[in-house]
Amino acid sequence: MDLKGKVALITGGGTGIGEVIARRFVADGARVCITGRRQEMLDNVAKSLPSGTTKTCSADVSDPKDVERMVETALSFGGGLHVLVNNAAMSHKPAGVVDLDLAEWRKTLDINLTGPFLTMKASIPHMINAGVGSVINISSLAGLRCTPGKPAYCASKAGLIHLTMQAALDYGRFRVRCNVVCPAAMKTDMFRGAMEHFAKIVGTDVEDIFSRFSNDVPLHRVAVPEEIAGLCSYLAGDDSSFTTGTVIPVDGGAAIVDVSGAAMNRITEGL
Repeated sequence: MDLKGKVALITGGGTGIGEVIARRFVADGARVCITGRRQEMLDNVAKSLPSGTTKTCSADVSDPKDVERMVETALSFGGGLHVLVNNAAMSHKPAGVVDLDLAEWRKTLDINLTGPFLTMKASIPHMINAGVGSVINISSLAGLRCTPGKPAYCASKAGLIHLTMQAALDYGRFRVRCNVVCPAAMKTDMFRGAMEHFAKIVGTDVEDIFSRFSNDVPLHRVAVPEEIAGLCSYLAGDDSSFTTGTVIPVDGGAAIVDVSGAAMNRITEGL
């Protein structure tokens, strides 16, 4: 992909999917501003990329003043702001609606939904001024399907999908495109760490857990962040100039599977 001349703002860019997206954008010619709460992580990424390609901004996406600083940092490259990737997100401990703490509900929606709203609100006017822009919101397969014990996470990610489509409708006439990517389970360090703990509890290893995750997935494996980054680079670039308002699952085909049918298939395979 050719992203030369483009400036991108990437939230949650110090680790995981956001870091890999930042690296891909730079490799494709963009200059990037990466944001996150931990300055040390941001600095580590920036130092590993070519000089002049990356700026950092330690900030909280749910704080309007911090969001203003993010955008100002991206604009300091000169030449405008062309791409926004809303990747920063959080989850919460498993709990149903009845048991979920109200503070956890609010915090999750603040980061996962209000955060992208604020960054879009601050960034889109600059894209309109530039005459072109691309907003890429990282939702989740949990925004399309429900996950047990994750009401705030699923609701926030589902809300992000509709927020993206609404913005695509409202700002398409200004050549600002808005699309949403919905990853499934991903081999990030954070996810691997969580699964290592889970694997110990059930008496197995992480690779076995990943295998079980993907048992009913048509591609029969768990994704890696690079597979998200390539799609984001496409959506950021001019090759996707007529693509807006789309919701793209990156799940190895999991969204097409009938879970009841898959369960029945496993039962009959054991006969």
